[in-house]
Parts: sequence; structure tokens; C-alpha cells
Amino acid sequence: MNIPDFTTLAQQIKLWGRELGFQQVGITDVDAGPHAAWLQDWLDQQYHGDMQYMERHAALRKNPAELHPGTLRVISVRMDYLAGDTAMTHVLQNSRQAYVSRYALGRDYHKLIRRRLQQLADQIQAHIGNFGYRAFVDSAPVLERAFAEKAGLGWIGKNTMLINKRAGSWFFLGELFTDLPLPVDEPASAHCGSCTACIDVCPTGAFVDAQILDARRCISYLTIELRDSIPEDLRPLMGNRIFGCDDCQLCCPWNKFSSPSEETAFTPRHELDRAELLTLFAWSEEEFASKTAGSPIHRIGYECWLRNLAVGLGNAAFDEAIVNALQHKAAHPSALVREHVAWALQRQQNAVLINQQ
Repeated sequence: MNIPDFTTLAQQIKLWGRELGFQQVGITDVDAGPHAAWLQDWLDQQYHGDMQYMERHAALRKNPAELHPGTLRVISVRMDYLAGDTAMTHVLQNSRQAYVSRYALGRDYHKLIRRRLQQLADQIQAHIGNFGYRAFVDSAPVLERAFAEKAGLGWIGKNTMLINKRAGSWFFLGELFTDLPLPVDEPASAHCGSCTACIDVCPTGAFVDAQILDARRCISYLTIELRDSIPEDLRPLMGNRIFGCDDCQLCCPWNKFSSPSEETAFTPRHELDRAELLTLFAWSEEEFASKTAGSPIHRIGYECWLRNLAVGLGNAAFDEAIVNALQHKAAHPSALVREHVAWALQRQQNAVLINQQ
């Protein structure tokens, strides 16, 4: 490796990153600071639910050098993902439509960002010669928000999301671990102030306190990470949210500064930004596999897809078409699906009784 001027190289890395489509690039060291203790306390409280991988790889999350030996710096990047007009509030207010978290409307971000990070590494290597690195995109035990905060990309808000004063929070994060002793950036300062909008708006009351999320009550966890039955007391609170939840971002004042993404890969597919619950519920397993290929939705599988949709249909205003669709799947081979369909049918019947009173 040619020994470079690391200050100049850091500036060049940030320029290359922006040319590759990252809205911001920051650099920090490998000390997780207080975030390591916060993670352990969160795990000790069992707030991670069934996400056993969080506990299994806790030590690696706290120490990047253990995850990738030789790491001295974390190059943190962010990429905006919000499409232009995705009618978010309108969809949430229409019980017949399905709300899909905005990050999952287009193609899977993992491969796209990892490929860009690899291109960034290739450019560094072409400039200085071989060096040690490894790219991560939400696919390994990395405290990505903690390191992004230290790298100056934003601060961890009360909703646990990373928030940027000029861009809100509608963006993905990625990291390039490296053995290059680059100069580090100043950490971002917090600007939530006394605002508690995100805590107050959470449909299921998942926030124990500022920056403390009980994943077991979070709709994103319930619809994506959980593979078993959704607790009955939480189902009515989920409304029509069938894959993730954005409420704590929708209400954040800083998101008025968000800009639409220029990445065509994040453009909504199959009208998922405004699809009807019944339309999605009618998808066969083959259609689900085909239409969610290359999408973050694909990972939950068809069974959980139907489970989530059944809850949404149960929460919708009474409709004979909904009852008919649910009855059609009442004898589904999956016990998980049958359970949630039966619950949804009972909800629809209860809605009729209420209307008759």
C-alpha cells in the first residue's frame, strides 16, 4: 500500500461516496462508547423478544475489531429511500388499503448499498493499493446507528431512529470497516428537545421511554421478525399496517426536510404504496414469491404475509367481500393462518353487531 495523506484521502472518500449516490459519508473510530452498555441493558430487559441473534452476537456488535480483525475506522454512509408521492397518511386512514413501510416498497436495499460500498472500496484500492476492509448493510452484528451518530450523520432520536437535521430519517445506513487510520469526524448533537411526538403516536405503546423500544410491542417486529402468533391484545392496534410501521417517522418534525430519493430501485413496485388488502390477500404463494422477489418483504414468507393481512382485514370496516375472502382461507393448511383468519372473521362479525345496535 502506498502510504497516503490520510486527511486528503478522507476528503476523497467522501467525494467518491457522494458520486456513488450516498447523501453523506462520515468516519469514526471503533469505540461504541455508552451504546455498548445500553445494548446490554436492553437485552437484559428482554426487549429484543424472539430476536435471539441480537443476544447471540452482542459482543461483536460492541466491538467492530472482533467482527473484522484489524478494523480501526468505520466509514458510515447514508442513502435516502423515500419515493416521491407514496400517499402515506391517506393509506393509513383507509382501512381497506394495506400499509407497507416505505422502506420496503421497492427493491431490497441490501444488495444495492453493498454493491456501492464495494465500488467505494475499489476506488480506494485503486488509489492507494491493497488495504483491509469489509462492507456491511444491516446484515451483520453492527451498532450501525451508534457509529453513524459518532460519524456525524445524525443523532439517535427518541424513536431510536437516526435523524439528520437536513434530511430527517428516511434513509438507509451502511458501513465500510477499514484498517486505514483516517481522521474521524465530529459526532452529531441531539436536537429532539422536548418533543415526544414519536413516543405519543406509537399505536401499540412500544416505547418504554425515550430511545428505549420494547420490540415485543413494535408493529415492525410483530409483522416482520415474529414468526408465531401475534398477541391478540395487539392485533386491533395494528390497523392496516401489514409490513412494518412508520408512525414514529411520519410525525417527526425533522422529516419535513426529507427529499425524495433519486434511486429508481426504491420506486414502489406492484402498487404496494396503495394496494388493497383484499388484492394482496388474494395472491397465491407463487404470486407472492414472484412479486416480492428482490424485495425486503420476501423474507417473511407467504405464511406470515397471510397472517399479517388477516389482521388487517379483521381491523377493516365490515365488508361482505372481506368476509368471503377470509372464509375462503378459513381451512388454510397453515395453523398460523387459520388462527388469524378465524380472529379476523370474528372481528368482522362483531363489526356487524355493532352497526346493528
